[in-house]
Amino acid sequence: MIVPLRRAFAASVSFCAFSLGTAHSQTVTESMPLPDIVVTATRSPLAISQAGSAISVITSEDIEKESLKSPADVLRRVPGVTVVETGGPGSTTTVRLRGADAGHTLVLIDGIRVNDPSSDAGEFDFSNLSAIDIERIEVLRGPQSAIYGSDAIGGVINIITRKGNGPPRVTIGVEGGSYGTKAGRAAVSGSGGPVSYAFSTSGFDTGGFSRYGYRIGRIEDALTAPLEADGARRLGAAGRVSVAILPGVEFEIGGYASRNKVDLDNDPGFDALPDGPSSARQHLYESHARLTVDAFAGILKNSFLVSGSRTDRDYRLIGSYGLPSLYWDEYGYRGDRLSAEYQGDLKLGSFGLLTLGAKVEEEKLVSTTSNVLPIETPTYENVDASQTTRSVYALHQFSPIQNLHLSLGGRIDDIDDGDTFGTWRTTAAYEIPKSGTKLRASLGTGAKAPTLYQKFDPFSGTANLESERSIGFDMGFDQSLADDRVLLSATFFANRFRNLIAYGVADTCRPEQMYGCFINVRHARTSGVELSADMVVIPAWLRVKATYTYLEAFDEDTDLRLARRPQHQGRLGFSITPVPGLSIEPSVVLVGSRFSSPGELYELAPYARFDLHADYEISETFSIYARAENLTDARYQEVYGYGTAGRSFYAGLRATW
Repeated sequence: MIVPLRRAFAASVSFCAFSLGTAHSQTVTESMPLPDIVVTATRSPLAISQAGSAISVITSEDIEKESLKSPADVLRRVPGVTVVETGGPGSTTTVRLRGADAGHTLVLIDGIRVNDPSSDAGEFDFSNLSAIDIERIEVLRGPQSAIYGSDAIGGVINIITRKGNGPPRVTIGVEGGSYGTKAGRAAVSGSGGPVSYAFSTSGFDTGGFSRYGYRIGRIEDALTAPLEADGARRLGAAGRVSVAILPGVEFEIGGYASRNKVDLDNDPGFDALPDGPSSARQHLYESHARLTVDAFAGILKNSFLVSGSRTDRDYRLIGSYGLPSLYWDEYGYRGDRLSAEYQGDLKLGSFGLLTLGAKVEEEKLVSTTSNVLPIETPTYENVDASQTTRSVYALHQFSPIQNLHLSLGGRIDDIDDGDTFGTWRTTAAYEIPKSGTKLRASLGTGAKAPTLYQKFDPFSGTANLESERSIGFDMGFDQSLADDRVLLSATFFANRFRNLIAYGVADTCRPEQMYGCFINVRHARTSGVELSADMVVIPAWLRVKATYTYLEAFDEDTDLRLARRPQHQGRLGFSITPVPGLSIEPSVVLVGSRFSSPGELYELAPYARFDLHADYEISETFSIYARAENLTDARYQEVYGYGTAGRSFYAGLRATW
C-alpha cells in the first residue's frame, strides 16, 4: 500500500488548503481546546494566544493513546517534527525539528536539560524516554538559543511530568501484544496541605525482531540462516515533591531515571557481521532542586535551580572483521552535567515583564575503549575531558498597543577554552478577536557549541572547533472558526546554518588522523510550510485532525539534499465516538522519499502507515483499549538496512481512581 502515496499526499494537501481557504491558538495537535498557558516559549507562564513563536502542545490524553513502549511516537503528530528509529523499539531514536540536525534539538525534562554530553553530536536519544506520568509535551520550533543557549538551534522539546494536585490519584496500566511485548505503568499523585507529590514508574519488554534486515527483501533473499531477534528492556521512574514553605515560597525536588538494555545489530559498513549478538546498556539519571520566592507582593519572582544529569552508555559489538564470538569491541561513554541557575521575572506593569537570568554549567565526558581478541591488541587512549559554560540572558515581553504582543531577548554564552557567542530572538503576535485570528512571526539566531567528543576524541577530535551558528525566521497565522469547532494553523519558516561540524580530511587534522577529523565546513539551508487542522465535524461523534509539513533541506556546499529529511510528511486522523464511552481512532501517517545517508545515498521509498486505536471506558475506574499498527503490513525503512515492524496488535487495561 505504498504506491499510491502521491495521490494520498495530494489529497492531504488539498484538504489542508481547502480548510485554510475557508478559514486561535498555536499549532493544533490532538486535543481541543488547547491548554491556555505554556511555559517553554518564554521561560515563564504565557497565554498561548500571546505567543509569537510556533509552539505545539501534546496533552496527556494524546500520549496515553500511544504505546507504553515510548512517548516518542506521539511526536510524529506534530508538524515540522521528524522522528527516526534505527530498527524497532529500544533502538536509537532521534528527533529533528524543521530539518535541523538531531543535535540541534534541545530536550528538557521539567525544564532540565538532558541532551547527552557524551555523544558525538550531543543529541538526546529518545529511546531513553519511558512512559512515565507525563502531563504534557511542549514543542517549540525555530532557533531558541537566545533564551536556552547551546543546542536550541532547531527548537526545544520540553517534557513536563505531572505535578500533584488535589486528592490522591492512582493510575495503573498494563499492555501486551505482538513480538512478545509486555509493558506496564503505575503512577500516584496528589497534594495535602503545603505538600504536593507525584511519582510514576514504567517497564517495557519486547522480544523484538532483527534490527538489521527484517522484512527487507534484498537482505532476506540473500540469507543462508534466519535473522535473530533483537529484544529490548527498559525501566523508568520519575518523581516530584514540592513544599509551600511560606506564602510565595516553594521548594521542589524531582528527578527522572531510566535503565535500558537492548540487543543490537552492527553497522554492515564497518567490516562487521551485521546480524550478530551485540548489545548496549544505557542509563539516564536526572535530578534537580528548585526554590521559588515571590518578593515585593509578587512583583518579582525569583527562581534558584540546581540540577545534575548523567548519561551512561556501554556497547559490546561482537562479530567485527567477520569473526563471530572471537573478537569484540567494548565501548563505554559517560556524560555528566551539573548546573546552577538563577532566573528573575520582574513585572513592569504596563511595560510588560522582564526576565533576567544567569547560569553556570559544567559538562564532563569519560570514554573507554577495549578489545577482546585471542591475540595482542593495541590499547586505546581513554578520554577524560570537561568544559564550563557561563551564561547571562534577558527577555522583555510587552504589549505596546491592545492585542499586539512583542518580545525581544538575548543571551551570551562563554565557554572555557572555547569561543563566546551571543544570540538574540524577537517575536510578535497580533490578535484579532472579532475574527478569531492570530498573526505571528519570529526571528532569531541559534548557536551550538562543539561537543566534548568532537573536541577531545583521540581519533577524530579537534580542540579549536568553532560553534555552529544559524539564523531563522517564521511567520504564520492561527484561525478559530465556528465557536472553536474548527482550528487552523499555517506557518512558513526558513533557516540558514553555517560552521556546521562534519567529519573530513583537512589541514587542521593531526598527523595521526590520516582518515580525517571533525572540522567546521558545512553550510545548510532549510525552509518549508507547516499546516494543521482540527475540526469537530459532528459534535460528540466525529472529529478530524490533519497535519502536513513541506520541507526543503539542502547542503549548500554540495546542493544535495540533507539525509533523513522527507520533503513531504503528514498525518490524517479521525476520532469517532459511536456510543458514549467508546472511541475509535483510525489514522494514516504519510512520509515521502528521503535519503538515508549524506551525499544523497540510499534513497528510501515513501510509505503510508495505517493505524487503528479503540478505547472503551467500562466505568469511571476501568477502561480497556486495543491498537493495531501498520494494518496494511507496509514494508518501509527509516534507516537504510534496518527494518520496521509489520502488522502488529496490542491490547491493554487502565485503572484510575
